Amino acid sequence: MAADLEANPEAVARAIVLRQLTNSPKSRFQLARKLAERNVPEDVAEAVLDRFEEVRLIDDADFAEMWVRSRAQSRKLARGALRRELADKGIDAETAEKALAQVSDDDERNAARDLVARRLRAGTDLSDRTERDKQTRRLASMLARKGYQPSAAFRIVGEVLDEASSGDAESHGAGVRGGGEAGDIG
Repeated sequence: MAADLEANPEAVARAIVLRQLTNSPKSRFQLARKLAERNVPEDVAEAVLDRFEEVRLIDDADFAEMWVRSRAQSRKLARGALRRELADKGIDAETAEKALAQVSDDDERNAARDLVARRLRAGTDLSDRTERDKQTRRLASMLARKGYQPSAAFRIVGEVLDEASSGDAESHGAGVRGGGEAGDIG
């Protein structure tokens, strides 16, 4: 590889960039870092990256939009966490904000509610104050790790727990009908 780099550093740089882009989309910053790790001269790296941008194989705005869409849907990350991830990938603040605009407040709130509802342990006695507080802390911490603001996290967790406990009270008060297992159609 060292001999190849000396012989034709531009061809080596192109090969590295193409291999990186084949694995997954990358930002220009990530590709520049990879080229630096492989000891590609900076002027060669810049020329190759510029050419890849000209032919639109590298586009930080497209990358940022795709990243936000993917991570918001699959990981249910809040805009704060997505903003940090984009910064780590070398996306400038203006480009990041444009990409983050596709996630609305409602999208973020619904994603958080969905996460909390899915992570709420079935059979938890929410009428027991100690248990409810424990679940609140656990679920709000989970949301915080995903980039949600603490005030929003606690509010959303409280709403979902209130709905779950009122749903439990209704099902207990009305009596459970049918004898089938969960998921049975009858």
